Amino acid sequence: MKDLSNYRKSYEKSELIEGAIPDNPFELFSTWFNEAEAIGGTEEVNAMTIATIGQDGFPKSRIVLLKQFTSEGFIFFTNYESEKGKSIAENPNVCLSFFWPYAERQVIIKGKAEKTSDQVSDEYFHSRPFGSQLGAVASHQSEVILNREVLENKIRTLETEFSGKEITRPSYWGGYLVKPHEIEFWQGRPNRLHDRIRFQLQDLAWKKDRLSS
Repeated sequence: MKDLSNYRKSYEKSELIEGAIPDNPFELFSTWFNEAEAIGGTEEVNAMTIATIGQDGFPKSRIVLLKQFTSEGFIFFTNYESEKGKSIAENPNVCLSFFWPYAERQVIIKGKAEKTSDQVSDEYFHSRPFGSQLGAVASHQSEVILNREVLENKIRTLETEFSGKEITRPSYWGGYLVKPHEIEFWQGRPNRLHDRIRFQLQDLAWKKDRLSS
């Protein structure tokens, strides 16, 4: 057994007070995201956990990268035929979470995922490096393969096939827009009395509440 009971940290860097909180959660998210970038200490500040309900009935979480956020929601890109893609097709309710330890902050987002337009997916796909485009074509994400050589051989074949050519985005790869109906902002505070502010979308307006830590 490994005893972790002495792992403790006092959170003292900031506070989340109602008078300083905008009425729109996207404004607060944008501010927090920019501040997390400025503070540093996180290699990929856009890394987020996405939790889905799998076809086996179990929740599953994994890290993906946020690529865009707008007043509509949060966009990431993946293989539609992957485990997460199949889960979303069956149950579009997902949860996103960001943790920025240097800022002592986290954001938890509940919402529905829907595919982005072909235009959005195409534009992002063609903005990726050539190797990343090949990877999207080569990998049938989440499928069982014999060994890594299967992927490496496929990449070598595709490098030859598409040398000097534009790669068409495969139909099984593209973006998801997560439209939130709840966003919670968590700010670490001393003595575990953390600040928690929850926004819930009700009748097209955001309702704001403070939650007990």
